[in-house]
Amino acid sequence: MSDILSRVKKVHFVGIGGSGMCPIAEILIHRGYEVSGSDNAESDTLQRIKSYGIPVNMGQRAENVQGKELVVYSAAIKPNNPELVAAKELGIPCIERSVMLGMVTSRYSKSICVSGTHGKTTTTGLITSVLLDAGADPSAVIGGKLPSIGTNGRAGSSDKIVVESCEYVDTFLQLHPYLAVILNIDADHLDYFKTVDNIIRSFRQFAKQTSGILVVNSDDANTMKAIEGLHHAKIITFGRGENCTYRAVNIADTKQARENFDIQKDGKVLCNVTLSIPGKHNIYNALAAFAVCDTMGIPVEQIQKSLHTFAGVHRRFEMLGKYEGVTIADDFAHHPTELTATLTAAMQMGFHEVWAIFQPHTYSRTAMLLDGFAKALTIPDHVVVSEILAVRETNTYNIYAEDLVKKVPNAVYRKTFPEIADYVMEHAKSGDLILTMGGGNVYQCANMIVERYKAREKE
Repeated sequence: MSDILSRVKKVHFVGIGGSGMCPIAEILIHRGYEVSGSDNAESDTLQRIKSYGIPVNMGQRAENVQGKELVVYSAAIKPNNPELVAAKELGIPCIERSVMLGMVTSRYSKSICVSGTHGKTTTTGLITSVLLDAGADPSAVIGGKLPSIGTNGRAGSSDKIVVESCEYVDTFLQLHPYLAVILNIDADHLDYFKTVDNIIRSFRQFAKQTSGILVVNSDDANTMKAIEGLHHAKIITFGRGENCTYRAVNIADTKQARENFDIQKDGKVLCNVTLSIPGKHNIYNALAAFAVCDTMGIPVEQIQKSLHTFAGVHRRFEMLGKYEGVTIADDFAHHPTELTATLTAAMQMGFHEVWAIFQPHTYSRTAMLLDGFAKALTIPDHVVVSEILAVRETNTYNIYAEDLVKKVPNAVYRKTFPEIADYVMEHAKSGDLILTMGGGNVYQCANMIVERYKAREKE
């Protein structure tokens, strides 16, 4: 199966409008394959796919796979999907998206795969942006939309591809990178991994599958445990400790949103960097990106400039607007470590008061990390918690949003987004920040608040 892309030309995507499917289809088109697809709902990504002249069927029917040589499906597609059933009856090979991503990535000699429990999307976006700014023309598959290109992926003409590499259900083990980044390893996806040791074991396997260079956070104990004793690839470290290859020093003690620091390589200061994205956690993301791009031969001055101008990725502390003096922002944070980093940054940005609207993401994560969430939510001035987003789960954990609210002083529970919008707009004052947070659809609540402020301005 590994060489199937050498034997086929006609590839059909079931659920082609998915954000993870679209960049792969785009890369295949760029490489001369005949691509088709189907989906059940219109979306921005689907419009982009259609703009390339890719034929897309709305609705999924058996006849859509007639004459195809390979069928790719996303993890969301059920086994009884009529196109999958028909493909199997016709003897057409069917592969899941993550397998296809591994196959596509292997066709680039300089594959850069970014892993870690936190910071993957931002770091993948940073590396992609630096390479683009430098004219290196990379391909990219990113977990969030990069505003500078208006999408979450691109097909380039070079030998470089930058891929966000997710550990959930060991998806990233389909990848065999030339260069792998490990940002950090934390307790997450415990519904699948069960223990942190199992997570570390998976990251170790990912590291073993890397042929050339490992760029790792030497300040993170779990990451260093994952690569312990590995010698098959060159190891480059980044962090704040004295023995890092790339080290952040002279970090400015500023209350501003922008982090400022010097970057050392092997003890010698290369440049000073000022980031445009808030939060101390982004120093690590920027260091990782710097290490990768310097290793790839991009001039230091270019990296420095690109790190400064990088304005972030969709849903990563994304500023949505300011109305009646109130700033509205949205962030993907859905783990206690991420909430802590984002909320700490928010509290240092000079707002009068910070309103955090948090949508818990999955029953398992909420139950297993409940005390961590409660501690993180003590950081902002005000907290509103919505209903838990079930995603793929049933509530076998007997956990409810109210259980979290009880552990957070001054937190309130509001079940629906309209109720939340009512509450925060009634209480927020000029100079405040309203920040929606979560891995689900809580951004819709932020958009609702923005639209309501806009409507009030017109009255």
